[in-house]
Amino acid sequence: MDSLSQICLGAGVATLVMGQKVPLKQALIWGAVAGTLPDLDVLFGAGDAIDKMVSHRGNSHALLYLALLSPFLAWLISAIHRQSSLFLRWWLAISLVLITHPLLDVMTIYGTRLGLPFTDTPFGIGSIFIIDPLYTLPLLIALIVALFRPAWCSLAAACGLGLSSLYLVWSFSAQQWITVRVNAQLPSPAAKAVLVTPTPLNTLLWRILIMTEQGYYEGFYNVLDQDAAIDYQFFSQDSDLRQQYADHPDIARIASFSHGFYSLTRQQNKLILTDLRMGLRQNYAFNFEVTPDANAAPQALPRAYDMAVTLRWLQQKLAAAD
Repeated sequence: MDSLSQICLGAGVATLVMGQKVPLKQALIWGAVAGTLPDLDVLFGAGDAIDKMVSHRGNSHALLYLALLSPFLAWLISAIHRQSSLFLRWWLAISLVLITHPLLDVMTIYGTRLGLPFTDTPFGIGSIFIIDPLYTLPLLIALIVALFRPAWCSLAAACGLGLSSLYLVWSFSAQQWITVRVNAQLPSPAAKAVLVTPTPLNTLLWRILIMTEQGYYEGFYNVLDQDAAIDYQFFSQDSDLRQQYADHPDIARIASFSHGFYSLTRQQNKLILTDLRMGLRQNYAFNFEVTPDANAAPQALPRAYDMAVTLRWLQQKLAAAD
């Protein structure tokens, strides 16, 4: 999720656990700091463009490493504030803040390596977009209420966390229901994999991606217009090209990281490699220029993503159901 959501989640969890045992601002600040820590891996990314992409949400999001870090961080906080008697409570609070961060990230589609060092698998449920105001607002409002009414801090935090968690339950349930419907009416019997994810900033309009050997289908499902047929658009791909470069290390990394939801096209003597999971209608967030020579470093192509265009498109799609 985005940084604001993780800050609000961390602050809310710390406030709920610490209650009135410490000044409210201590719980808010340390919860926000701990909620941000896992994402600081972006400051230390090394390697080429693909390395930086696939290494994000790696070691800093592994549950084992975060569990090992939490007692040290709790000891540091309790020492700074001379609250040695509250070490165990701080340990519980910081542990929950650190662990809920990657668990929330798993709900997005990007890919989070929770199981390091035991497994390198990037987990991503994809039931919520990386930025969703309806998830973040309950947490943010709860923190504002707590600041103005410190006596209500635990109740406010519990309400905010409860509402945001219910929203996650809704998004996951909607995703599973739509997935069942999509699988029952596939546009091609040769479908290899199906992905259902929400479009930006909402959980009403969902994007459907269906991979085949010849290419992929992209369609959209509007929760507000459940009776409408899903209108798919097909994008062909060169299956021979994919097979020819299947062992290319850069292409293999994206193929694994995206769980097969990628495209490969040739432009002159360059190969254009795209993670299809994040973006809309040929306007994707991660595109790379790869050379057939595996020894050359891949280059990230400039992003053409325009949020204003996306918002107008979303408005049109949702309005079509009225």
